[in-house]
Amino acid sequence: MVIQIFVRTSMELHCRDQGKHGNKIQLDNGTRIFLYQLVGTWGQLLFPKPWKEFRLWYDKHKAKGIKPFLDGMVTNGWYKKMGERIWTPWFIKFIHSRGYYNFYTNFLNERALSVSHRDAGVNYGKTAGPDSNLLDENSLDFNLLEMQPLKNLKWYDFCFREVLPERVVRNFDELGPVLHTVQKQGTAVIVSLYGASEMVTRNLICNFEKLNIWNFIFIGHESDFLLDLARRGHPVIIGDHFLRSVTTFKMPDSQDFHSDMMTSILVKAYVIMKNIELGYNSLLIEGNMLLLQGYPYFDQDNTYDFYSGKISGLLFIRSSTSARNIWVDKFISDVAMMSKSMPNNQESTSFAGIIEKLLEQKSKKIKRVDETNIGVDISSNNDKVVTLDIEKKFVHWSVKMDLDLLKKRLENFGAWMVGDDYSCKAVVCHPT
Repeated sequence: MVIQIFVRTSMELHCRDQGKHGNKIQLDNGTRIFLYQLVGTWGQLLFPKPWKEFRLWYDKHKAKGIKPFLDGMVTNGWYKKMGERIWTPWFIKFIHSRGYYNFYTNFLNERALSVSHRDAGVNYGKTAGPDSNLLDENSLDFNLLEMQPLKNLKWYDFCFREVLPERVVRNFDELGPVLHTVQKQGTAVIVSLYGASEMVTRNLICNFEKLNIWNFIFIGHESDFLLDLARRGHPVIIGDHFLRSVTTFKMPDSQDFHSDMMTSILVKAYVIMKNIELGYNSLLIEGNMLLLQGYPYFDQDNTYDFYSGKISGLLFIRSSTSARNIWVDKFISDVAMMSKSMPNNQESTSFAGIIEKLLEQKSKKIKRVDETNIGVDISSNNDKVVTLDIEKKFVHWSVKMDLDLLKKRLENFGAWMVGDDYSCKAVVCHPT
């Protein structure tokens, strides 16, 4: 869904309004319409449906005493100074919460569909004159009515980082092109959302944004939530559909734990196989895990091709000749057979543990990650034994951990970044 709002283009305004360290707007001369999350509240055309949605959202938040603060945005300062005299911070907070985008025009030569004359008043101490030139018939040198499909338009987030929406993988043939858009420096991060709640997943995304990690792809069951992540620009693999396209294994019809575990295991195995085929390293992390300092750079050490954290589920596979020779259909069949023999409970094993055991049976060297050294399990019921030092690269927890306790622990580490509306508390921009 895209909120349909046309606004004038004022490059100076929007560069100033971006999140801290936001990138400058850079568009080619052929781009007439694009989508951008940030919106100024001058010169816009608001359509009834999104405007009604905003007003209901606004009334609900006002009634609860919630303020429209969004860390990293200059509108925080505006609201602290002017309060309810301006509604721009509210609208920006709403757009951020919903993951919506706005239509913008780019008519070049300072031309726009609306003009602010910047007369002396609340916003200007003295008249500054028009900020752009009004587009009219005499200056029209292109087809104003020409519209491109949404998939052909450029999409940009608050930091003016390009976003690629609707990357949904439902079969094996669709995986390669998406992985090409995901990988960075030859590594793709595979994130399993099986068993992860929506709140925990959104916090994981906020964590990725803070660490400037964008080379990830989510795996999970088909759901409105997973498809919404794709709409917001996060690539996803619909595990059930994907698996039916690549395997003849007889899968259980029920949604019990064992069928979930088998689906998760096989999808991970096939995605890693495709990564290896394309020459990309694979870093697998589970939904009950949070990176603290960027992802562990195992790819900088060529000693091993396989790294395993059996307790946390962390797994790193280097795209190498050794991995390419062993990670074939027969190997995946062996993975499936071994997983079927595992007890029917989540704590007894993990995908990383299965891979580690199978590789050892095949006499392959695998490096066990010292999880007590670079990671910490925050599942303990004793707050005093849960500590975090600068050497820790990640935290992990039991899937059975109480959400309130998890939130408390992560807040203590400064790693709980989701607000009451399930969106990130801050916009964090990184130079591109």
